[in-house]
Amino acid sequence: MQNQGQSYLHYNPSAPRRIAVVTMGVKLGDEVRGYTRFRFLSELLVKEGFEVDLITSSFQHWDKAQRDCDSPAYRGLPYTVRFIREPGYRKNLDLARIRSHRIAAKELRALFDQRFAADPCAYDLIYAEIPPNDVARVCAEEARAHGIPFVADINDLWPEAMRMAVDIPVLSDIAFAPFARDARRTYELLSAAVGTSDEYAARPAVDRDRPYQRLTVYVGNDLAAFDEGAAAHGPAVAKPDDELWVTYAGTLGASYDLATLVEAAALLAQRGLPQRVRVKVLGDGPDRSSLEALAQRLDAPVDLVGYTPYDQMAAWLCASDVLVNSLVKAAAQSIVTKIGDYLAAGKPLVNTGSSPEFRAKVDAEGFGANVEAEDAVALADVLEDLLRNPSRRKMMGAKARAVAEEQFDQPKSYLAIVDLIRSLTDQHPEPARPHEGGDAHHG
Repeated sequence: MQNQGQSYLHYNPSAPRRIAVVTMGVKLGDEVRGYTRFRFLSELLVKEGFEVDLITSSFQHWDKAQRDCDSPAYRGLPYTVRFIREPGYRKNLDLARIRSHRIAAKELRALFDQRFAADPCAYDLIYAEIPPNDVARVCAEEARAHGIPFVADINDLWPEAMRMAVDIPVLSDIAFAPFARDARRTYELLSAAVGTSDEYAARPAVDRDRPYQRLTVYVGNDLAAFDEGAAAHGPAVAKPDDELWVTYAGTLGASYDLATLVEAAALLAQRGLPQRVRVKVLGDGPDRSSLEALAQRLDAPVDLVGYTPYDQMAAWLCASDVLVNSLVKAAAQSIVTKIGDYLAAGKPLVNTGSSPEFRAKVDAEGFGANVEAEDAVALADVLEDLLRNPSRRKMMGAKARAVAEEQFDQPKSYLAIVDLIRSLTDQHPEPARPHEGGDAHHG
């Protein structure tokens, strides 16, 4: 019998399921910086027959600026964009960012309360990234309160990663306790976990006794878009015939050991290779000025190219001879976002990351070499060996591209997430609801 005031029809198994995809960091519309994982997943879910609300922040993390939430760029998309208010911050790790995320979490809870008050069956599943931990916790608790599945997409570990920048005995434990508490609650409540590495997918097991569905789906990339960018901008990347390029692409920050790469470049310049070696650093971040000063002091053959749009970055990677995944020893990162792009370029990858999972993958798949982090001599030795052996570079590069096509191509690999979501929503039938067209909304 229909309750008074409700307009829901009887359960219709063919009605599209509504998914809330929640992310605080996503490149939308005509924006040039940001992650595409959740945008691509939202698009794929719509193609697969779901209705999607992509819920995100009014604050653009990479530009450190407020979005114009009324911009036409956020309208007319396959999914509905819903913005939640967030005051923003200037630095990636400071008290202002913590406060900003806390406010965003409160705004998100208010949005969910509003949506479920208007329609108790507003969503069939909530899919959210973690971190931010407090935002993810809101999603987990709202899903539990309304009897629907919650899936956590784990793409970093807080507070573990934070200890990279701030590790003060006792004080750090106190400061990071709220992050640990929110992560623990999120992991306790999830229905399933999608990790960007096996390590991340397994992390919730530490904080819960009950088994859960887990899936590893690398961040990856859209290989077709990568190849298109490389082809379009390749002619503009002028690489002299007598040069060999070693390239890094990504953030210039605390977790990424670019200083050792600069030191290794200076050592390579002294070793009399048959061709000149140039190290190209694509990206920007708080350590740029110190890296420039170090390169100048050591007279190292290093070019800090700066931030490079994605399609141009693809061309730079493809023009290079060796690529470097450069992380400090204590970095908590496992399989970072740029790995998919490195592999797509079809070049050998030198990895200084300490993640056992990724080091084992490098060895097993044969697309590169592992080096102990923060050892400039060891890094220079491995780079020299590869630079002197073009046939080995070609072999490793071919293996890298094959792995990219098999495991990192989003249109293929993300179907596993769609299948997981479909299986979870099929276990939780809800009444049919009228369709709402996609648009952008304020929370």
